[in-house]
Amino acid sequence: MDLPTCLGQVEGLDAVVMRADMQNFDCRNNRLTQLALAQDGFMQNLQDAAERYGRKRIGVFLGSSTSGILSSEQAYRQRDPVSGALPATHSYRHTHNMFSLADFVRHYADLQGPACVVSTACSSSAKVFGIAQRMIGSGLIDAAVVGGVDSLCLTTLYGFNSLQLVSSRPCAPFDAQRDGISIGEGAAFILLERADQAQPGDILLSGVGESSDAHHMSAPHPEGLGARMAMQAALDMAGLQPESIGYINLHGTATPSNDAIEDLSVTSLFGTTLPCSSTKGHTGHTLGAAGSVEAVICAIALRHGFLPGGVGTLSPDPRLQCNYLLANQEQAITHALSNSFGFGGSNCSLLLSRKCA
Repeated sequence: MDLPTCLGQVEGLDAVVMRADMQNFDCRNNRLTQLALAQDGFMQNLQDAAERYGRKRIGVFLGSSTSGILSSEQAYRQRDPVSGALPATHSYRHTHNMFSLADFVRHYADLQGPACVVSTACSSSAKVFGIAQRMIGSGLIDAAVVGGVDSLCLTTLYGFNSLQLVSSRPCAPFDAQRDGISIGEGAAFILLERADQAQPGDILLSGVGESSDAHHMSAPHPEGLGARMAMQAALDMAGLQPESIGYINLHGTATPSNDAIEDLSVTSLFGTTLPCSSTKGHTGHTLGAAGSVEAVICAIALRHGFLPGGVGTLSPDPRLQCNYLLANQEQAITHALSNSFGFGGSNCSLLLSRKCA
């Protein structure tokens, strides 16, 4: 069945060749992982950290909603017509299995510290920041690779379509005519180290707020209770007041109910003047990778004094009260908040700060 929708697809991903010693892990999700690890000198920075701390002192905590499920979808089409057995070449452990993502990264980077993968829908790769923060704070590790990876698959497309949440056009967060999400794929990796290593200008993870309102399997709490609890918890951990925040990267999925309820929770805590936007118009909703992708966007905003305007939003919904940016804005800020709210009321807000001299 063809779906009339718009996708955020990573160009050239099918042409990525897995490293020779990682062939068992070959699937779309792990190819995307390898491609992301190769960006911006990340692997060199990670290897430098391994030399400083030791490979057993670096954790790997990642988020994904479906891992390499596409490999099983493809294998299912090739099953034996008599026995129904999947092809012998299909390695569930190295592809579809949720832990395969962290297993791949540990082997690829030759790390030996604790590792896990979180799957809490759209908050998955935001919640891993909290795991890393607690592990470093307890003295169990000195640094951690955190992030998330989610790649396109039919399960996700048909699943969200069955919930009538997928738009037939590019998504338009906070627009008066918004009618659903655009599914994207993406990956992001961040190296977290002990705060005592930070230098002026570095980006700090100053607050993590998590909540679980469990209001509904897919619908957010009608009063934004869980979202507000998560944002307040992040502020409390950082010891900051709402007026200290310079920008919010909204969860902003472009569904009618999600945007309205997030607007209610944000304005009830921060008022109506704080600049905010959803960057899902740029990337699509990268699901389990969204928390980390958007944390990186917040880090860029902090480092470069650059607040991103939302893409695809033409006529802001007049019923929504937040200060939604339609154009890029240059503004130096010290603190930024990133929201990730998942199905089942699994909410996480990350508060990032730029270390001053």
